[in-house]
Amino acid sequence: MWQKIKDGFDERAGLQSLIRIKLKDYKVPSGINIFYTLGIVALIAYMIQAVSGYFLLIYYIPHPDYAFKSVQDMMNMVPFGWLPRMIHIVVSNLMVIVIILHLISIFVMLSYKKPRELTWIAGVCLFFITLIFCLSGYLLPWSQRSFWATTIVTNIPTAFPVIGDYIANVLRGGNNISGTTLSRFFALHIAFLPPVFLFIAGFHMFLVRRLGLSTPPFRTAAEGSDEGYPFYPHFFLKQVFMIMVFFSLVFFMMTFMPTTFLPEAANTPADPLKTPFSIKPEWYFLAPYQMFKIIPNKFFGISLQVLLAVIFLLWPYLDTKEEKNILKRPLLILFFILAWTIWVSLTLWGRYS
Repeated sequence: MWQKIKDGFDERAGLQSLIRIKLKDYKVPSGINIFYTLGIVALIAYMIQAVSGYFLLIYYIPHPDYAFKSVQDMMNMVPFGWLPRMIHIVVSNLMVIVIILHLISIFVMLSYKKPRELTWIAGVCLFFITLIFCLSGYLLPWSQRSFWATTIVTNIPTAFPVIGDYIANVLRGGNNISGTTLSRFFALHIAFLPPVFLFIAGFHMFLVRRLGLSTPPFRTAAEGSDEGYPFYPHFFLKQVFMIMVFFSLVFFMMTFMPTTFLPEAANTPADPLKTPFSIKPEWYFLAPYQMFKIIPNKFFGISLQVLLAVIFLLWPYLDTKEEKNILKRPLLILFFILAWTIWVSLTLWGRYS
């Protein structure tokens, strides 16, 4: 009976044929490593964020008088309410790390080269949207830490002459952070960004499947002599392994390092009349924030960061050399090491200054 149902469903849906064409017959280059799995890990992280976010929405109240209390009630009174919130917090930070590592691996392997320029641009757009996700979601608990960190970030556009104040006021819904800001960030976080993210992620995945995975530039002659191997089960199992590693890291941090991304200031209600002694954005914004602080001319500082973001986005069109092995391009290696060193140094400087 079960076999007849299965055969009937397969006859109408063509599931077995789909599995064979898209999984078993789909070949991936030999020699690919675990860094090729970071894209699917980032996608799974986003799905975790969506599911945990739905649970948080059940109890969260987007109002300045009730937002902080609703979050604290979730943590302390709702049965297992702490679980989705801790998952949401830890996964959001680890997702940023995964995407950064993914972009670094793509850069080192020069996988952004023709014909994959649009794949790189879509991936960088997803990274920027992820940061906006983090920024908009950061204010929602309405804690002292989130309130003043958002105040800093929303003040940055004021460095632009003429339109700077207008942009900042649009973000905040007024001259200062208020309930209107909370409503706008809440709508941005749960209504506007998710469909935009899904559209670009779908386009990104389409390009990856349409063009195939890039050939590893460091593989040996023996590895390059064949036509690759089936996506399933070989590469599929690598992806499953890395997803399990990601889950293990999430629950390890939740169990043994619960305050890493949830310090004491995150459990203090927002007080617009009491400025904390030290106000800093989250770690992924520390480098641009520190750069903004050390450059005397604020307009030049913000303009420089916008220029760097545009260069980062359009890098495949700026790197015109055909060589696809970074080991044979010492100047590019030096540029990469220098850029990475500056970013890490600015982050640490911003963290401990």
